[in-house]
Amino acid sequence: MSRGDRAQTRASEINITPDLTIPKVFAQTAHKYGDHKVAMREKEFGIWRPITWTEYAERVKAITLGLVALGMQRDDKVALIGDNRPEGLWAEMAALCAGGVAVWIYQEALIEEVQYIVDHADAKFLIGEGQEEVDKALAIKTKCPKLKHVIWDDPKGLRHYADPLLISLDKVMELGRQLDRNDPHRFDELVKQGNGEDVALLFYTSGTTSAPKGALLTHLNMLTMGQNLMRVDPSFEQDDFVSFLPFAWIGEQMMSISCGIQAGLTLNFPEEPETALENLREIAPQVMFSSARLYEQMVRGLQVKYADSSWTKRKMYEWGLRVGYALADAKFAKKPASVPLKIQGALADMLVHRPLRDHLGLARIRNAYTGGSAIGPDHFRFFHAIGVNIKQIYGQTEIAGISVLHRSDDIKLDTVGKPLPGTDVKIAADGEILSRSSSVFLGYYKNPEATAKTLRDGWLHSGDNGFLDDDGHLVFFDRTQDIMVLSDGKKFSPVFAESRVKFSPYIKDAWIIGHQRPQVTAVICIDYNVTGRWAESKGIAYTSYQELSQEPRVLELVKQSIAQVNKTLPVSARIKRFANLFKELDADDNELTRTKKLRRGFLEERYQDIVTGLYGAADVVHMDTQIKYEDGRTQRVKTDLKIVDVKE
Repeated sequence: MSRGDRAQTRASEINITPDLTIPKVFAQTAHKYGDHKVAMREKEFGIWRPITWTEYAERVKAITLGLVALGMQRDDKVALIGDNRPEGLWAEMAALCAGGVAVWIYQEALIEEVQYIVDHADAKFLIGEGQEEVDKALAIKTKCPKLKHVIWDDPKGLRHYADPLLISLDKVMELGRQLDRNDPHRFDELVKQGNGEDVALLFYTSGTTSAPKGALLTHLNMLTMGQNLMRVDPSFEQDDFVSFLPFAWIGEQMMSISCGIQAGLTLNFPEEPETALENLREIAPQVMFSSARLYEQMVRGLQVKYADSSWTKRKMYEWGLRVGYALADAKFAKKPASVPLKIQGALADMLVHRPLRDHLGLARIRNAYTGGSAIGPDHFRFFHAIGVNIKQIYGQTEIAGISVLHRSDDIKLDTVGKPLPGTDVKIAADGEILSRSSSVFLGYYKNPEATAKTLRDGWLHSGDNGFLDDDGHLVFFDRTQDIMVLSDGKKFSPVFAESRVKFSPYIKDAWIIGHQRPQVTAVICIDYNVTGRWAESKGIAYTSYQELSQEPRVLELVKQSIAQVNKTLPVSARIKRFANLFKELDADDNELTRTKKLRRGFLEERYQDIVTGLYGAADVVHMDTQIKYEDGRTQRVKTDLKIVDVKE
């Protein structure tokens, strides 16, 4: 048990029986803690507002009965969209308590994405945060004939909206309280219904190559996954968790729902998505889950502060990291550290590592999880060097988020760990990763062909490629469809090279190209803030991302970063040429999924001119393309991109 946790009480394990559902567990936990424990906090107007388990349960009850009063029936679909906030979780839990199915949509989803999911899911209710979500709902209502009610909770900007489809969450809760007065046992009767095999969530996959598919996840799927995770890493009743990943990402459901209600975690909601890192520092949680991108952002931030520090602080930082890396490497190799190294480690922790952890909001962290995409070995090793117990998670929506996890005493840089208790993993003849457990989903909604392809012979077929090493660790290679065959015939994962390149603080995204081509090339997206600060320190004038990305000294900076990475790659995998893109990759432009994975097929089609230029003799690519903003506006961009050769 880590520092600060010795007085904590380990959450008792729930006996998961066939008739157990998420609402039943929620009711048990709320009754157990009542007014004696904070269930969640939200920061509003600079103040953290606590909400007890009793208050949480009362709001869920009111919304549940309000939905019933509006005509909701068992198995009805309730779509939800908005930022992470208590109201979103109340509404989701209420939908489950009413016997419905929750369908989360990414808050930044464009109108056509919202329309596709609401229509495909046959959602009768859409619960949104405020005006932006209401506008999207009203824009799609004629194309979603089954949609009966649109519920909002933030009245700002909605005073003159009079569409009969609309109703406020306060009004829904008022209807619920009225129904409770007339039928005081109704809520308890609703919660008692159903069993573990009922569908709880209809979760849409990120869709890297096609339209999103709706995965049907049961109450049993979610509860067993949370329990098996906590069998590896116990949770404690006093633990804090900061909820900032979209609720539409299965990883957030894994923590806020699966583990949250079983362990009694206190959930903390940032004031705004933009303040998540600042609010993380204020809470200093014991448990954290995030994508690799956030951890990469944290490292970039520290690298920038290092570059701006005094000579003395830089030398202290470098010494602390050297000691930390030595201790981390000994841990990975399962070798005892020498006494002098331990002494240096204690001193480095006090002078360097602890302040760094505190700056990142990880002062009390016990387990920091990363999932969605593989984190690079450089970032992984960095966090262990400063004393953050970061662990790679491997899983997918179809297995309720997680099937494989690092153990704290058995971490390997090049693996994603071992299967969770109750989970079997094997490798097919073609290298595909197969899994089975009680957390495997029922199938895809309205898509029997995809279901039959994914669920075969009692195993979940992941579409990922990897192997099990001699210690039983899973080595995740890449999506089968994304694996590159290099010029010498060897297979190579572009994600591996991309993660190495992104360890440079000046590079936010990298797209590695080279499948069955004479050499490997790259399209780079600079980090505008970090690179801009560097440029200003060098007296380089610029007016836009586009101009900064093509500045000769910035191109040279990126070239040096790539040259460093090339030293660590096989000869045939080394990046020979690159171009800096004129903009960041964006999910709204279909270049990334909503979980920020590259949509490689789309990128290759959209930027065919760049790809052709990288494999041609020219040193400039003439671009004429259209970009789309979040509000739907489009703009045509005409520019020249410079092609840079990376010499050995």
